[in-house]
Amino acid sequence: MIPLHENLAGKTAVITGGSGVLCSAMARELARHGMKVAILNRTAEKGQAVVKQIMAAGGTACSVSADVLDRRSLVQAKEDILGRFGSVELLINGAGGNHPDAITDVETYVEAGEGQSFFDMDEGGFSTVFSTNFTGAFLASQVFGKELLKADSPAIINLSSMSAYSPMTKVPAYSAAKASINNFTMWMAVHFAETGLRVNAIAPGFFLTKQNHDLLINRDGTLTGRSNKIIAGTPMKRFGKPEDLLGTLLWLADESYSGFVTGVTVPVDGGFMAYSGV
Repeated sequence: MIPLHENLAGKTAVITGGSGVLCSAMARELARHGMKVAILNRTAEKGQAVVKQIMAAGGTACSVSADVLDRRSLVQAKEDILGRFGSVELLINGAGGNHPDAITDVETYVEAGEGQSFFDMDEGGFSTVFSTNFTGAFLASQVFGKELLKADSPAIINLSSMSAYSPMTKVPAYSAAKASINNFTMWMAVHFAETGLRVNAIAPGFFLTKQNHDLLINRDGTLTGRSNKIIAGTPMKRFGKPEDLLGTLLWLADESYSGFVTGVTVPVDGGFMAYSGV
């Protein structure tokens, strides 16, 4: 178990998409270190399940309904959180995901077979995926940013992806959005550097989540062909586990550990990005 980061105790963390597989693990861990955790989801009930887990372990948390693409919704969520916890010191932009309308059924256009090609993708689906993964982080950073600037050691942590560095086949909208996250992380880091607000990102390698489950696991529980490619390209020869992200999360969140770190995206990928395939 990771030793407690006492510097985080009493501070408030806001996590968009906080009920997801990865972000819920982050929420539980931050609460274990004494942070008050506000989980934002479009459906408050999903976040409430995580809140119950945190409270059962002795932590402090709340679930707030908010749509990261609706500024008014985010402003109302901010007011609710400030009313409960009084301040915001950490924002984790974790809301994201994919949509069938923004996925091709084949990896390359010349492959034989039926299904959705590049030319069949729906503009609405593409825009929704891009917006949820990128614009949502922009809006949440705007809405909560002014509160963060009031804190002594504020931080924003964005959730990126391996697809930001080299786009995965089949998921162009998601890949483009995550590449934008990396760039935006650097831009914000420079823009706010003199204020004390640090902005960094974590780029998970391949983790099994609700969003990618059907792409990676067959109905019979075996690995898909895509999964086999991933494992072959990951030197550690496994998928990541949510707990694999927590050390990096705490390092970036705790100014006493990373006070001179801003504008970086940290891969947590089992060596995937370092491996040439040879």
